[in-house]
Amino acid sequence: MRVLVTGGAGFIGSHVVDALVAEGHEVLVADVLLADAHARPPAYLNPAARLCEVDVRDSAGLEHLVRGCDAVAHQAAKVGLGVDFSDVTGYVAHNDLGTAGLLAALHATGFTGRLVVASSMVVYGEGAYVCEVHGDQRPGPRSRRDLDDRRWDPPCPRCGRDLAAMPTTESHPTDPNNVYAATKLHQEHLALIFGRETGASVAALRYHNVYGPRMPRNTPYAGVASIFRSALERGRPPDVFEDGRQLRDFVHVEDVARANLVALSNPDARGCFNIASGEPRTVGAMADALARTFDSALTPRVTGDYRLGDVRHVTGSNARAAGELGWRPQIGFEEGMRGFARRELILRP
Repeated sequence: MRVLVTGGAGFIGSHVVDALVAEGHEVLVADVLLADAHARPPAYLNPAARLCEVDVRDSAGLEHLVRGCDAVAHQAAKVGLGVDFSDVTGYVAHNDLGTAGLLAALHATGFTGRLVVASSMVVYGEGAYVCEVHGDQRPGPRSRRDLDDRRWDPPCPRCGRDLAAMPTTESHPTDPNNVYAATKLHQEHLALIFGRETGASVAALRYHNVYGPRMPRNTPYAGVASIFRSALERGRPPDVFEDGRQLRDFVHVEDVARANLVALSNPDARGCFNIASGEPRTVGAMADALARTFDSALTPRVTGDYRLGDVRHVTGSNARAAGELGWRPQIGFEEGMRGFARRELILRP
């Protein structure tokens, strides 16, 4: 196949490029090389791929790249929760308008191949919960007052009882709680509409908490695993927000790259798919795992701080990806965290 990877110089995109090259595909990379991530082509970028420095918002500039492509992996995006609401224009510009620019180029060139869009579990807001009395529940966003009072877990909205967190499926209602989440959901909507109108097969992969080599570091947009590792490398304990018991699903970037590969190769891959490990862990447990790998006396420090817009628990069911795509994660939590701490690729076949 001839495949275009937008954002292919980035953290996840570069691993998607590696997976495609390893399978013998011809790979084009479109990347604007944002200073937030990298001001120049990164040394790790696969030399077998052709890098084109282009902004995906420039649909006319993309047309010559997408023409003749069998598939597109749209990874380009501004990621993370950001600094504050002043980031709104950057997120909308790069995520919403960037996706619109790509889709306009695909439409102009008559593309009817396979499109895979990088989405995120943030579109769900809070994950799935169940009350022992009232069954499935959807708690709303946590208030600043509750968080100031360290009431971390959302109660049942009907009776106030504690809720049990459950794996979130793709049928769970979406409820984005921050600007980044809202833009990821809009990316999904635009891409899926394009698929319905053109007949192209479109899959939106809802990545859960992705970690691994090449993860951005030392920026407000870095993921929590990268922030923890950077602290340990500086000889400081990682600061864990809230009480450290918030549940997430940490999935290795090489497993995410394989998910893209199978979706790009499957003309029947349509709709939304959780890309999750299926092994929920607390954020505190992730910090502990990294600290153990560093063989350090530094233990994570639970601060009680919080970020408004963060959710308490969200983990993913990967049953649909397994059943319809044949994708299953191969890299377990302990193995993945050891490799991440040591900056090692695991390179599953």
